Amino acid sequence: MQFVVKRDILLKSLNFVQGVVEKKNTLPILSNVLLQLKDNKLSIVATDLDIIFYDEISDVKILKEGSTTTSAAILYDILRKISSNSDLNFDLKSENKLSLKSENADFNLLCLPTDNFPSFADEFEGLEISLNKDRFLKLLNKTRISISNDDTRHYLNGIFLHLTEAHGRNFLTGVATDSHRLSSSSLEIEKTDDFSSLILPRKTVFQLCSLLAETSDKLTMQTSENKIKFTIGNIKLISKVIDGKFPDYKKVVPTSNDKTLIVSSKDFINSIERVASVSLDRKEGVKLVVNKDHVQLSVNSANSGEGNEKIKAEFTSENLNISFNSKYLIDIASEVEDKNLKMNLKDSVSPVLIEDVSDKNSYYVIMPMKI
Repeated sequence: MQFVVKRDILLKSLNFVQGVVEKKNTLPILSNVLLQLKDNKLSIVATDLDIIFYDEISDVKILKEGSTTTSAAILYDILRKISSNSDLNFDLKSENKLSLKSENADFNLLCLPTDNFPSFADEFEGLEISLNKDRFLKLLNKTRISISNDDTRHYLNGIFLHLTEAHGRNFLTGVATDSHRLSSSSLEIEKTDDFSSLILPRKTVFQLCSLLAETSDKLTMQTSENKIKFTIGNIKLISKVIDGKFPDYKKVVPTSNDKTLIVSSKDFINSIERVASVSLDRKEGVKLVVNKDHVQLSVNSANSGEGNEKIKAEFTSENLNISFNSKYLIDIASEVEDKNLKMNLKDSVSPVLIEDVSDKNSYYVIMPMKI
């Protein structure tokens, strides 16, 4: 196995690999990346047994075909420190030694046989669904903030992707909740019968976001019984889906909240961050005293003091006192595209519906806190 490739091309692929491979693993082979030369292409493969990352590089000079696996983290770290656009000369000297030469640097990297690397089958019978890359990335970003970190309820550790219909239009909808907050965002698609509801795992979601943010290539999605495949140009990301039933989230979406609060999104975020600065715990509750033309925000920490601030607002009802987890509010407000945040309230203890006037296909629900 012998080949020459540009440093920047290989580094870009290895950058994505870092999000897939496990840094500390009981199986050493899973910390490695598979490099394979075949059919005038260099294939890059990495897996943690739940996610498979696959990339093809055609801009490579192949001197001798072959394959090997070596540490993904070490190879990535070396390439980061080599000058941009340098030629990388690889030569597999033996089954367990890969030579890398570039400029005046010379490395011998330890390898593990490819026989030990997990094999995978790219078998997906369903039709490929084309997705708008930018809108799907927006869907993921808006919903991932509410993914639960509680592993005891594994079915909440991802985004629930399912088909919905409204006003004669078809949507791919993503929903996530940690039982304290809920995020929903939808993307209009062509009508299809080749998609069954599934829960996309947290790690896959974050890896997808990284990939989509760095590419302008077309995006397609394909599913099988317990896996999903995303194809982005030459890159394929194959993931297991979470085995579980997502709760009926529509039951917690308020439909009769008749009190509307409108406040500047930017002012709201900045004010919360300022008053919350008195507490080292970013999950400290922020209290809102809502009046007809302003909101008084305050954080009172028994350990460090209190902070208060008043900002302009519009409220359609009498005064209302309500408290929230400050981090949850900031997370949601940061995803709202409109200059104003619209909160639909009922009372101080009921769920609150937050709408984005500039994105009718997204909404958020947040539970108040007791302080």
